Amino acid sequence: MEWHITDAQSLAIIDREIGDHIFSPAEYEIVRRVIYDTADFEYKSLIRFSERALQAGAAALAARTTIVVDVPMVQVGITPIIQNTFANPVYCSMDALTRPQKERTRVAWGIETLAKRYPEGIFVVGHAQTALSTLVDLIEKEEIRPALVIGTPAGFVDVDVAKDRLQDSLIAHIRTEGRKGSAVVAAAIVNGLVELAWQAYGQEGVVGG
Repeated sequence: MEWHITDAQSLAIIDREIGDHIFSPAEYEIVRRVIYDTADFEYKSLIRFSERALQAGAAALAARTTIVVDVPMVQVGITPIIQNTFANPVYCSMDALTRPQKERTRVAWGIETLAKRYPEGIFVVGHAQTALSTLVDLIEKEEIRPALVIGTPAGFVDVDVAKDRLQDSLIAHIRTEGRKGSAVVAAAIVNGLVELAWQAYGQEGVVGG
């Protein structure tokens, strides 16, 4: 990301208002990125990292692992930085060709189709609770084993259940607790992780952002 003076001032405000925290330096960079993009300090207490989530995610990015996202907003939010760094393929579930079925949403069908095609991919669910539930179903059935899952959909009906199941899955993941979340949060997490991975794997820096 190309930082400007207003960005530096904003980050200084975030650092001051966050104060003491329990995050590792890498985790803090992700949390700070989310707060920067949302101006919502509540995410300090809502973002959760599984054990070795950042290491697994960075390694998968460096290996050019395919990224599957649930909605176009996430795809648009992460594509510029991906194109300028690791150039991973990025596919959106809404674009996947699926057979129609009334009992399931288009995004749920799409995420299942792409998950079976890329069972060890990086999955980013920022908006659709149905996509996250479908993804967890496939993980629990051991049909897929993602390198990393980022799950941040908002919702009022059982979205916390889907996130709890993700926590219990033992798959490397980053999630938001409770009802809050959005595609913006998901994209911010991915972009922060890409920057960390780009630095960790010895590249000269990130262009754009």
